[in-house]
Amino acid sequence: MEEKKPSVLVVMGSDSDYDIVKDCLKVLKQFGIEFEAVVCSAHRTPDAAAEYAKNAADNGFEVVIAAAGKAAHLPGVLAAYTTLPVIGLPIKSSTLDGLDSLLSIVQMPNGVPVATVAINGAENAGLLAAQILGLKYTNISDKLVSYKESMKNKVMAKNVDLQKKINEA
Repeated sequence: MEEKKPSVLVVMGSDSDYDIVKDCLKVLKQFGIEFEAVVCSAHRTPDAAAEYAKNAADNGFEVVIAAAGKAAHLPGVLAAYTTLPVIGLPIKSSTLDGLDSLLSIVQMPNGVPVATVAINGAENAGLLAAQILGLKYTNISDKLVSYKESMKNKVMAKNVDLQKKINEA
């Protein structure tokens, strides 16, 4: 029997979201997480959005990431139709610098939670998905430990460089 591989469904409200979402996809690839990325609108294709969410678990997905701008209802609509964790990625639009997107995603009613990352926080959306999946897949949690260690080492190296600059001034 083939071993189950971690998998994430990534849904973008528009193809224009890809320029931001690609950073999320890079993180998923870095952690060895399979994904399917699609464009589906909560407003223009609501039936398709509902079907993606309703069938996500049966299709092998364990986490859903939904990127949307402006009214940004997509993460909430998907969350309404699945019990999988949904991560909302607010996309900065020309209107209100993405604050509209952020508030639309984060202000969910009781019973329909959506985890939300920063405006254009695609990398964190991928990392949060990895952390959720890391609870089940030790290879991902091991990679997360290494990732955090690498971040720590980079900051420590920057501090060493800063101290040299201060001492030379």
